[in-house]
Amino acid sequence: MDVSLSRQTPAQQDDVARLNVGLDGRPLRLDRLVDERDHHRGSLEAPAQLVEYGDYQCPFCAEALPDVKRMLSLFGDRLLFAFRHFPLVSQHPNAWPAALAAEAAGRQQRFWEMHDHLFSHQHALSHDELRSHALALGLDMTRFERDLGDPGVADKVRRDAISGLHSGVMGTPTFFVDGRRLEGGYRAQELREAIESALEAHGG
Repeated sequence: MDVSLSRQTPAQQDDVARLNVGLDGRPLRLDRLVDERDHHRGSLEAPAQLVEYGDYQCPFCAEALPDVKRMLSLFGDRLLFAFRHFPLVSQHPNAWPAALAAEAAGRQQRFWEMHDHLFSHQHALSHDELRSHALALGLDMTRFERDLGDPGVADKVRRDAISGLHSGVMGTPTFFVDGRRLEGGYRAQELREAIESALEAHGG
């Protein structure tokens, strides 16, 4: 099954009935909790969880990256962070291949290195440039090229994006704290306050 992310689908009625909804009627909670299938930093047992749906060609995602790192440093082992792909292909044609490159790097346990590298090279995401990034990270290039074309890699990106659609995501970055979407766009102070509130709720 293929999904066109250039035509983001509205939430289905059964989703709205099953999940909390926001002020605009979109689902407010994650449709799928963080698990071992996700790329994550920190323990799955951490008292607070932060999930980002992002796009490697999105300038706002790149701007948010230092704040995410600051949150991880500030809250330490009390916070888990997971990144899920949400390439806005109609606006960012290189976001999809960049997501595939990150997943291919993940096959060599280098997802986070590629993740950070892509955000710092947003204007260099052509196929040849992605290959250069993989070389710069010292990846096995034969395996990298093979994994780029692996349907399983594309399926991982697609599953993340579908999860975002069913969780009310319409743009990037979109953050969830303890499974609840932050409404009204991204603001660093609100993100910190939401994490602090989640920790307080867990007694942490």
